[in-house]
Amino acid sequence: MLKSEPCAVTRCWPMGEPVFEAGHAATLWRVQSGVLRLDQHVGHSAQLVMLALPGDLVGTEALCDEAYTHHAHALTEVVLTPVTATDAAARQQWMVEAILQQPLRSHDMARVRTGSVGNRLAALLGVLGHRLPSAFAAGRDECDGDAIRNSLPPLRVLADVVDAKPETVCRALAQLLPPRTRKSGPRRWAKAGEAAAQAMAWVGGTGGTKLDGAAA
Repeated sequence: MLKSEPCAVTRCWPMGEPVFEAGHAATLWRVQSGVLRLDQHVGHSAQLVMLALPGDLVGTEALCDEAYTHHAHALTEVVLTPVTATDAAARQQWMVEAILQQPLRSHDMARVRTGSVGNRLAALLGVLGHRLPSAFAAGRDECDGDAIRNSLPPLRVLADVVDAKPETVCRALAQLLPPRTRKSGPRRWAKAGEAAAQAMAWVGGTGGTKLDGAAA
């Protein structure tokens, strides 16, 4: 697998910051960490098109000498590295990789946009790299609900991604994660784990498959 140039300058964008805009000259990027949100603007609203995960290529319009077709924001803190196609063979390799990643991301979008809100939210948490209570063995490591909540984008952003109302997402999140304060621990933990297990049974696993050549 071809790699980005060793001298490429890695850049970081904080959560919520714009990364690039449609119509601007495109640069081909490799997502090193974090999740990038790609939107299509319709009037004054932004419609989610795809989420780009670590290992993904974005800005593939640059391979055709075209401008960006989507707006991009950092859904979480994002680290990107520019990728340069030095010749026709490299350009073709990047294009093939970009095409192969599309079905994976389309599958992710289907999971975060279909089914119950709980299932959609469970899928999104998986895409963001979080393990839910059902992923932990009973009596061993526990899911740190507070740490997960503190790392998430604002509730309104989560709601927009899963196409639901913020109050509905808030309730679903309370079912998927352990309470912020657990006084009677085990019984309340078990209830949260059961809810997450039901959601994950439908989701069928987490997203975020890392493509070959993800490291710069």
